[in-house]
Amino acid sequence: MSAAPVREAVRSVRDVADTALAWADAHRDAFTLGDDALAAHAEVDRTWKPLGELAQVCATVTALTGPADPLHTRARDLLAHAWDQTGRGALLAALQRREPFATYPLEVYAAFAAAGLRHRDYERAAATVARTRGWRLTEQDPTRRLGVLAAERHSGITRPGDDPGAVRDGTWLGGLPEPWTFERSAGYALTHVVFHLTDWGRAGPAGVPARLAQYLTQWLPPWLDTCLDAGQWDLSCELLAVAASVPGSLDPPALQEGWQRLAAARHPSGALPEVAAAPADDFTHCYHSTLMAAFAATLTHVHLGGQGALG
Repeated sequence: MSAAPVREAVRSVRDVADTALAWADAHRDAFTLGDDALAAHAEVDRTWKPLGELAQVCATVTALTGPADPLHTRARDLLAHAWDQTGRGALLAALQRREPFATYPLEVYAAFAAAGLRHRDYERAAATVARTRGWRLTEQDPTRRLGVLAAERHSGITRPGDDPGAVRDGTWLGGLPEPWTFERSAGYALTHVVFHLTDWGRAGPAGVPARLAQYLTQWLPPWLDTCLDAGQWDLSCELLAVAASVPGSLDPPALQEGWQRLAAARHPSGALPEVAAAPADDFTHCYHSTLMAAFAATLTHVHLGGQGALG
């Protein structure tokens, strides 16, 4: 791709990042924890999950953008808002005491810790539980296990046990399956393996073994094309984030086309529905895909900029 089309692609991708994060900012109240955040009957997928994903995306955006960048400022403010929602870690410490063997509090906390926001009492309590056989022997699928190991690392937890390489190789992506077995669940599994290996884009592609990078380079293009044709906007964003995390896995024309199609699928508010048939004004059905649009667009913008396109 010549310099002019690359510059145009950079501007287009940047616009997706800006509008997606602006939507999240405008809907920050929807990411607020309610009074039931610590209740036994609380719906984690409607409380802690959105907040944790907001923190994870904003941690990456702040890490990959400069302090003078308006995108950085907005992400930093949203991250601070999310941290305040946790009582600056105090609610996570309380949650850990109530559900000591649940992994989601640690995964949420790790997103904040990656950005330097820490609660030492929580870390000490979590480390105590992590040294038990009960924690080590909790049955999890390999992709989830890989994420928990990454969360432990961010939280300063060190313990004997799982070999991250062996856990990685036990995932769908790590096994290099027949490409025609790709389906929606496999797509989400493989994207999260890459996210964990690259520390959600913050550490670069060094953690992705060459054999996995080669496999993705060969098969990511048709998988992305299939998802775009099916209007699977959320998974398409995650696959584009993988493409930006594994340089060379998607050629420039395909990258540009993918972003053009996602940009066209946006609601005027900046929201991106999870799938083409989902309402863009329903928070539940668009918050994750919109955050993933901001995440993938930021990674892509940095990747393209690294090729000298930002001049």
